[in-house]
Amino acid sequence: MMKEELLATLRLQCIPNIGDISSRKLIAHCGTPTAVFKEKKEALLKIGGIGTKIIKELYDNKYLTAAENEYSFIQKQGIQCLYFEDENYPKYLRHCSDAPLMLFQKGKINLTDKKVISIVGTRNMTSYGRQFCDRFIKELAPLDPVLISGFAYGVDIYIQKLANELGLQTIACLAHGLNQIYPKSHKKYCEAIEKNGGFITEFWSTSNPDRENFLRRNRIIAGMSEATLVIESAERGGSLVTADIANSYNRDVFAVPGRTNDPFSTGTNALIKNQKAQLLTSVADLVYYLNWDLNIKSSKPIQKQLFVELEEPELSIYAFLQHEGKQMLDDIAMGNQLPTFKTASVLLTMELKGLVRPLPGKQFEAI
Repeated sequence: MMKEELLATLRLQCIPNIGDISSRKLIAHCGTPTAVFKEKKEALLKIGGIGTKIIKELYDNKYLTAAENEYSFIQKQGIQCLYFEDENYPKYLRHCSDAPLMLFQKGKINLTDKKVISIVGTRNMTSYGRQFCDRFIKELAPLDPVLISGFAYGVDIYIQKLANELGLQTIACLAHGLNQIYPKSHKKYCEAIEKNGGFITEFWSTSNPDRENFLRRNRIIAGMSEATLVIESAERGGSLVTADIANSYNRDVFAVPGRTNDPFSTGTNALIKNQKAQLLTSVADLVYYLNWDLNIKSSKPIQKQLFVELEEPELSIYAFLQHEGKQMLDDIAMGNQLPTFKTASVLLTMELKGLVRPLPGKQFEAI
């Protein structure tokens, strides 16, 4: 983006009474951000939602000065700017009506042809949540997804640490500018995240981690991904807000069930109970509902037990086949029944082992 257009975009972004939706209206009418500030006032008044107060602020030079100051910061820090019409703007987020006019990022973020999911949860993660994260991310690693989270205490940072350890790309969405890190104790993770992923925000260097910014940040977490997974949550919490936003975007939402008497599973259990999220217990559930292609293009080795850990009496795929019989495979191949979570999990593992092959419509036949 050329300097003049970037300055005009920043200028639009910092005017308090012009939000992302109104900014896009102005740009759509005028053609470019620069053209907005060259358009006649009479013409702008004809745009729905644009009144005299907004037009007065458009021509207030203090916003131009603020834009120039932020532009200097961006240049000095080597920050990449993502305009909502650019090709490198997150594709899923672009389809959200309230998507930011511009995003700022640092690191080596690459979303091209990637599976992208957001994982959020409580700041007070329990041992149950930690064990689930350990198993889930290790199972997920061969699919080489991009994991998005909020860099907060608890589930967020734990997921991002696991991603770093396994060489997965992770993106931290921030509720403040790129001139600082919050919480400060997480600064030690910044270098690793920037090497394989990065940080992204809509906020300027003048923004602090205020409460309302976290709520705005949550829509970016939900909007950037094709699905949102909630690991653990109390009855109220930011992760439930993120789930609600994801639902409003018609994105898939998943939740990990927990014990009924566990306060940090109250929120996830409620999501499932109220049909606001699909129950998720393994990577197989995610793959099945998102219809992900299992032709994995990754250098990461595929674990033999990638999608399923069979419990007694189902000690192996062969025991499963003996128990269910060839008739079930025939029924699935003919479309007579849909796989349950357990069946889908086993079938996905069998496909990787070359024991079955998929047919159109999520069906399988034995090889």
